[in-house]
Amino acid sequence: NRLSNELGTPVFIKRDDCTGLAGGGNKTRKLEFLLYDAQEKAKKEGKKLVVITAGGVQSNHCRQTIAACAKEDIECHLVLTKNVSGVDDIYFNTGNMQLDQILGAHIHLRDKVDRQAEMEKL
Repeated sequence: NRLSNELGTPVFIKRDDCTGLAGGGNKTRKLEFLLYDAQEKAKKEGKKLVVITAGGVQSNHCRQTIAACAKEDIECHLVLTKNVSGVDDIYFNTGNMQLDQILGAHIHLRDKVDRQAEMEKL
């Protein structure tokens, strides 16, 4: 209210860190709808749901996906590509990569050229 009063216009702030899964982000709602739909289809067909997605090592999309899967107890495989050159081991063991591991992702680290082939194998 103080900032709105100071500026003379209403100011609204959206905090993605308060939106839920693993630090939030704009992908949360979409993932919730997609996973619900996939769960319903798997249930109807009597199949186990396994989610596979891909992105870079520090992908926010992958972090959000494994968080949504962990919340619903769904097996999740992340095919992560090494998009950045000249980084050390810390890059591969911190940030989103560390959260992916904590949340229980099955991580498949690949060079970019191998990503599609790896997803098809899974």
